[in-house]
Amino acid sequence: MTARRARLLLLGLLLAGMALLVTAGLQHTLTFYRTPGEVLDGGPGHRVRLGGQVLPGSLRTENGATWFRIGDGAAQVDVEEDADLPGTIREGQDAVVVGALDGQGVFRSDTVMVKHGNEYRPAEAAR
Repeated sequence: MTARRARLLLLGLLLAGMALLVTAGLQHTLTFYRTPGEVLDGGPGHRVRLGGQVLPGSLRTENGATWFRIGDGAAQVDVEEDADLPGTIREGQDAVVVGALDGQGVFRSDTVMVKHGNEYRPAEAAR
């Protein structure tokens, strides 16, 4: 093997190693969520992020828990959040919840993330 070929091989190995490190590092920073249909197909017990729209008429709070239904147009999943979330979540709003589907088909959530607009309007302007 010539010196030039050895340097090219070393450079190729170095670049491949750097690409592997970058890929491994980015893998933990990406956030994915599953649709209601994917969660239902996956069955109970798997901890995942579920994303979709909070369906109109489904939001209620009782006994310190919040219940609602998330849909994506093709499928729907009932969600129970272990906390009272007054004002944080609204019907018709996109949301991502973290938890697992139980054996009865209810998604038991412990974290709710709500998508909202990035526009700020003072209270008087909103009226």
